[in-house]
Amino acid sequence: MNHIFKQGDQGKPIFLLLHGTGGNERDLLPLAEMLNPTYSVLSVKGDVSENGMARYFKRLAEGEYDLEDLEYRGQMLYQFIKESAKEYEFKLEDVIPVGFSNGSNMAINLILREEAPFQKALLFAPLYPVDLQNNHKDLSAFKVFLSMGEQDPIVTKAQSEHVIEIFKERNATVSETWVNSHEITQEAVLAAREIL
Repeated sequence: MNHIFKQGDQGKPIFLLLHGTGGNERDLLPLAEMLNPTYSVLSVKGDVSENGMARYFKRLAEGEYDLEDLEYRGQMLYQFIKESAKEYEFKLEDVIPVGFSNGSNMAINLILREEAPFQKALLFAPLYPVDLQNNHKDLSAFKVFLSMGEQDPIVTKAQSEHVIEIFKERNATVSETWVNSHEITQEAVLAAREIL
């Protein structure tokens, strides 16, 4: 997969950067710098094209996911992260998914995989309208930061609350910040740094 790997200080965590629709692997590099410039970075470009815009999985309409494709792409991306861990010599449990919008949604898919050992994630403008009745993963050792928009034109407040519930139902420690819209704000970045 198209990606950038930037080596940080030895023994420090690795940010897995996942961009929003229409973004690329360079988009969130400044965010990683702001969060912690000493961490390594693995930034991956989504390999699905929607009207020429890069995404991580297909959707049928706004807020309506192609669940089969989500599952398939999630598995492929997880496999790529495992291979990257060998290639660049880092541990999977040191990976911190950092996503915006479509990247956050893909990060949730990765986090909820039974085999994924991630311990923290920073998710900006997430949306996850997926039936998770058969997913009972215990996230009691997991910390997640969620930044959501009060007036987000893409994600309703109820949909944001649903994302909070996904993590709380699985006993994760949830930190939430509410911003205005579908965006990454400086205030949210400062709040995200707290859980690092």
